[in-house]
Amino acid sequence: MGLDIEYIEGQTPLEEDEKEGLLIKSITTRQELDEFEQYNIEKAIEWTLGKKWKSEYIFSEVFVKELHRRMFGEVWTWAGEFRKTNKNIGVDKHQIGVSLRQLIDDSLFWIEHHTYSDDEIAIRFKHAIVKIHCFANGNGRHSRLMADIIISHVFGKQIFSWNSKNLNRKGDARTAYLSAIKAGDNGDINPLVEFARKL
Repeated sequence: MGLDIEYIEGQTPLEEDEKEGLLIKSITTRQELDEFEQYNIEKAIEWTLGKKWKSEYIFSEVFVKELHRRMFGEVWTWAGEFRKTNKNIGVDKHQIGVSLRQLIDDSLFWIEHHTYSDDEIAIRFKHAIVKIHCFANGNGRHSRLMADIIISHVFGKQIFSWNSKNLNRKGDARTAYLSAIKAGDNGDINPLVEFARKL
């Protein structure tokens, strides 16, 4: 008879397959992983500050990969590389590049033709890139930082608040966020646009 151990949130041991590609071998729990990833993400955010990037660079495969590498490169060997396996979400691994190219082209068209509001363009990109699921992990956090970069660098506006909460932890904010994502999946992007600006 096995032991039924209750772990405090974050203290759950990482499974062996979750450790694949981990650069820091001393990480053993989800909380430790979250802390190392968050530190790496904060360094990536610092890297974006004071930069002046053109839309053509932000909306490029090179930048999408570089941002992910900056966010997770000190934690994962595969940071900044498109996933090599299929997941239960996202496009087929062989379609990632093509799907991203289509999203980039669409986004540049939206900007040029003022198809949507500035906020909606940034959030539509965020929502669509998560659906593509370019990377093995970190897609949600990467997409939110992409949206922040788009709204601030391309449109010169304040970054999103994202409900001012840690959306990786269980709670009301994450539930509302996932509900807004689902609405976007069903064609209604407004709840996600509203959520992104909610304090």
